[in-house]
Amino acid sequence: MKKVYTHENRMIVFNMKNVLQGEGIETVVVNEFAAGGAGDLPTFDTWPELWIEDESKLSQAQAIVKDILAGAETDAWFCSKCGEKNDATFRICWNCGHACE
Repeated sequence: MKKVYTHENRMIVFNMKNVLQGEGIETVVVNEFAAGGAGDLPTFDTWPELWIEDESKLSQAQAIVKDILAGAETDAWFCSKCGEKNDATFRICWNCGHACE
């Protein structure tokens, strides 16, 4: 297994997990509940981490993560199904689950 992403916000980690799994890359979240130990551990060591199971897909996973993070700097998009505004980092509408077009 190889780590491909970490962030202090577990919801962002799980969003990334969903995107990678949608691309056929199986993932595992490590340290999901480690934040409770933050007083005894270095803060960065308690952040949730996203690991891929198949190391042969590492470069594909890293490219997807890089594209998503680069897209975070772009404008938001509006869902064509429900009209809800979504942050550019999301490929699926947070409100209705419809895919970004």
